[in-house]
Amino acid sequence: MMPATPLWRWPAQALAGLLILAIRIYQITLSPLLSLCGPVCRFEPSCSCYMIEALRKYGLITGVRKGLGRILRCHPWHPGGYDPP
Repeated sequence: MMPATPLWRWPAQALAGLLILAIRIYQITLSPLLSLCGPVCRFEPSCSCYMIEALRKYGLITGVRKGLGRILRCHPWHPGGYDPP
């Protein structure tokens, strides 16, 4: 039996869930269109998958911080590669 989540964590979990939903909508709608222009992600897993994994693993605040840090590292001068959350 899993311990109950404290009430004070529910708002952050709800916001993280909404953010994950928004990312999934992006993955289903816009991401396939962007991939028509050629390879777009230099990292594995992709930035959107990384953000979802970070939110699930670390929660809202740390997950968003790690996800935004990953997006800021995504530029032509970074070699990319395998980078798990």
